[in-house]
Amino acid sequence: MTDLIRIENLWKIYKIGTAQVVALRDINISIAPGEFVAVMGVSGSGKSTMLNLLGCLDRPTSGRYFLGDEDVSSLTDNQLSEVRNLRIGFVFQSFNLIPQLSIVENIEIPLFYSGVSRHLRHPRSRELGEMVGLGDRLEHKPSELSGGQRQRVAIARALANDPLVILADEPTGNLDSHTSMEILEIFDDLHKRGRTILMVTHEEHVAAHAKRIVHLADGMVSADYARGQEAEQ
Repeated sequence: MTDLIRIENLWKIYKIGTAQVVALRDINISIAPGEFVAVMGVSGSGKSTMLNLLGCLDRPTSGRYFLGDEDVSSLTDNQLSEVRNLRIGFVFQSFNLIPQLSIVENIEIPLFYSGVSRHLRHPRSRELGEMVGLGDRLEHKPSELSGGQRQRVAIARALANDPLVILADEPTGNLDSHTSMEILEIFDDLHKRGRTILMVTHEEHVAAHAKRIVHLADGMVSADYARGQEAEQ
């Protein structure tokens, strides 16, 4: 099976004044289509840096990142922007919804930026809103929704362009335990439908929904195993 994501000898070093901070050290990871992977680690372990690189929000200092067959680490800024919009779905802890827009309009945003006409993007967005259980709330504004409902909107928006991979950054971090479970059930369902999901979390019960766990420590992969196993690297 061809890897959907492959990162080779990836380093990320930040320069702060005259000092250098190594955020990621020689990372090598492959993710197959349809995998559900949780990335864990304490604060400062490199989780957010890895997510930013995989989401094409930042560039590696050295090494290569393949998304499908394309080496996206070598693309221009405009090409990276296109990759972010068309091939990657983002779900953030803080939802990142536009308060002035209705729910269906928020879901439409990736379709709008990819040039899909309104008569096509509007029904697609309504369909996605209904899929995540918000069919009766689509004309409401984000301020009229609960935190769990806002995260459902964010998930629907992430799916708008049928991305290759969904990147979720602490998607239940702002939610209570009951609502968190509802959101995780949506991710479980997406995985069953064949979606590739990479979720950053520091919570064991959240990571337990993934089928594979990658632990980072000091910018390095300290463990990589299928859930239920603990084969230390």
